[in-house]
Amino acid sequence: MDTEHIKQILERYTQGQCTAEESKIVEQWFEGVNRHHSTPVNDDDLPLQLEAVKQSIHERIQAPRRAYLRPWYYIAAAASVLLLAGAWLFTYLKQSGTAAPEAASSMANAAPAKSNRIIKNGFMELTTTKGATERVVLADGSTIVVNASSRIRYPLQFAADHRDVYLEEGEAFFTVAPNPKSSFTVHTGDIQTTALGTSFNIRDYPHESRITVALLTGKVKIDRVQDGHPQGNAVILLPNEQVHYNLQSLELVKSTFAKAEEITGWRQGYLVFKDASYNEVITEIENRYGVTIINQSDKKEWKYTGFFKEESLREVIETICLAKSISYTISNDTIVLKNSY
Repeated sequence: MDTEHIKQILERYTQGQCTAEESKIVEQWFEGVNRHHSTPVNDDDLPLQLEAVKQSIHERIQAPRRAYLRPWYYIAAAASVLLLAGAWLFTYLKQSGTAAPEAASSMANAAPAKSNRIIKNGFMELTTTKGATERVVLADGSTIVVNASSRIRYPLQFAADHRDVYLEEGEAFFTVAPNPKSSFTVHTGDIQTTALGTSFNIRDYPHESRITVALLTGKVKIDRVQDGHPQGNAVILLPNEQVHYNLQSLELVKSTFAKAEEITGWRQGYLVFKDASYNEVITEIENRYGVTIINQSDKKEWKYTGFFKEESLREVIETICLAKSISYTISNDTIVLKNSY
C-alpha cells in the first residue's frame, strides 16, 4: 500500500465511495485527530514516515507467516498506515475547505466544533469560537494562526500580483511566504498591513479601543485607509516594533516590545498582560478559557500587568481580583465581578 493508494482511499471517503470497512478505519482516525488536535504533516515528509510503518508491518507479517493470522490483523495494519496518511488528509481538507459528511458527524459527536467555515464568491470565511484557535495554510504557502473569537476571510486562490486577506475581527498571527512579485496585504478595519515576506500579529477585537500590529520578523508597512485608499503618512515597522491605531483619535502610534511572547503568547496558551486595559484582559481570559465575564463592580477602567502560563481559571481570576480589590463568583462558564465590601 503506497502513499498514492492511501490518498485515493481517503479521497474516496470524502466522496462517500469507501467500503464500510475502509470507512470505519478512516473514521477512527478522524476521532483520534479531533481528540489530540494533530498538527498537519508536510506532504513531503509522509513517504518516510509511511515507509517506517510499512516496514514494521511487513516484518511482523513475514516472520514467521502463520496460518492463524486473522483478517483483523491486516485491517489493524492498514489502520496504522492510515493514521499517518490521515495527516495528509487533514491538510487536504483544510486546503480544499471541505469535510466528509460522516467525518464531520463523527467529530461533532466527539467534541464541540472549534470553528465554522463558509465558502462564498471564491473566499473562505473562517470563524473561531471562544477557547479555540485554528491554523490555516493559504494557497501560496503562507500560514495564519487564528486566535479565539475571530473571523477571517481569504481567497481560495490569489491573483498573480497581489495577495489580500481580511481580518474582519479578532486576532491572528501571519507567516508570509516570500514573493517579491506579489505583495501580501491584511485589511483590518481602517488600516492595512502590507508585507513581502515576514511574520506579524494583528489584534482587532470589537470591544477594544484600538487595533494593534506587531512585527516579529521582516518588515511591514501600515497605512490608514479611507474608502479603500491609503491616506498617506504610512508607518514602517521593524522587528520588535508595534503600532497601535486608536479608534477614537484615528492616530497610529508606534512603540517597541521586548519579547515575542508579549505578542504571541496566546499561541502557546499563555496570558501575557502589559499595561493591558480592562477590555483586553477580559477578552484574553474569555478566549483562553471559553467563559463569559460580567462586571457588576464599580471598577470598569483599569490597567493590568501580569503573566500566566499553566494557572487554572480560578487562579487567574483570583490573582487579578486581589490586585484590583474586587470579588468574584464562578458559575459554570460565567464569571461575575463584584465590589469588595
